[in-house]
Amino acid sequence: MSAAAPPVIHLSETDSTNAEALRRAFAGERGPLWIVTDRQTAGRGRSGRRWASQSGNLLASLLITLEQGTGVAYQLSLVAGVAVYDAVRPLLAETEARGLRLKWPNDLLLGRAKLAGILVESATHPGSPALSAVIGIGINLASHPEDLGRLATHLAAHGVQATPQEMQDKLGSMLAEWLLTWNSGAGFDRVRSAWLARGGPLGEPLVVNTGGGPVEGRFQGLAEDGALLIADAEGGIRRIGYGDVTLAG
Repeated sequence: MSAAAPPVIHLSETDSTNAEALRRAFAGERGPLWIVTDRQTAGRGRSGRRWASQSGNLLASLLITLEQGTGVAYQLSLVAGVAVYDAVRPLLAETEARGLRLKWPNDLLLGRAKLAGILVESATHPGSPALSAVIGIGINLASHPEDLGRLATHLAAHGVQATPQEMQDKLGSMLAEWLLTWNSGAGFDRVRSAWLARGGPLGEPLVVNTGGGPVEGRFQGLAEDGALLIADAEGGIRRIGYGDVTLAG
């Protein structure tokens, strides 16, 4: 069964599509609903980092309400990653597409350069067991920021001309399908398998900043719940539920 893409509200400017989606959630909106903007004045990424919001790129957030499976809402970063990958890959020439891959937990890379990022935020409501979840997605279409402190790229640099509207149409359909598959966590096994097929190779050297200092190791896949598994220097397997990953190889 196909999932219908949710409606879209387009704004010429907002502080942050995630912030706007959360404001609407607190005002009673349950979604699913996309908020898309041409320009953000206060875009942000993980750990409070500023997210550059350049014109011509896709800046969008999907608001959904989870009635169940709220304890696995963090898996939405992986669900969204698979959807973003699947929306972007058909646009690339085959030689370019070979370099497309996911990096745990929330980045899409082309080669070693960041092409897209995902930020999932959520909020509970007094007196309700439901959870409002917002999946923020930024895809570099026409340009990329120069001040990330890491490699970045954009689709136009690889011969792909895609407007934000065209990208939103593709992404909206893909994410609707993968959310249906995820099914509030009940179908995460399929999402996990899809993510691993689109991620880096086993044994890839990584450095993970967990907030308590860097952890070095080699990629060993994903745990059943989506946590990162790495092999440390002593040969043990470490499970990491939160952190920023840098490719070390």
